[in-house]
Amino acid sequence: MSDKACNCDCAKERAAQFADLAPTLEQYAKVPGSLITILQKAQEIYGYLSVDAINYISEVTGIKPAKIYGVATFYAQFRLQPIGKYLIMLCKGTACHVNGADMIEESICEHLNIQDGETTEDGIFTLNNVACLGCCSLAPVMMVKSADGDETYGNLTKDSVKKVLDEIRERA
Repeated sequence: MSDKACNCDCAKERAAQFADLAPTLEQYAKVPGSLITILQKAQEIYGYLSVDAINYISEVTGIKPAKIYGVATFYAQFRLQPIGKYLIMLCKGTACHVNGADMIEESICEHLNIQDGETTEDGIFTLNNVACLGCCSLAPVMMVKSADGDETYGNLTKDSVKKVLDEIRERA
């Protein structure tokens, strides 16, 4: 088989792998300033921005992979690693900080054996500290995102956060 045949087959495989992203790329690939929109859609579809996804977006848009990677690492909204089934977003804003968010983080980390930005070995939980969830009256608060929707838990204590995590794990 010639290199040209291989490249053609590889291109078809990549196109099939990223078929769900095709409508977005068709709409935005040649629109200046639309890279963030493309990356947001890719992450929404695939859960994170893989090296393969970044390279494919580069091929279609003509934007160098290094530039795409630079944008993806600059903005906190983008993930370069897969996340767990449940994404724990722990608020570290002023109200939550004052009301014990650090203690809640310590409890989560000990209970799940992970740190901020990490995923449990079983792939169930990922912990992300966030600047603010806008639920100051519930401080300290966390939001747990999943395919089933978002759930907010407030007025947390070391014991209540462990109970919530155990209940979620039982459902998983």
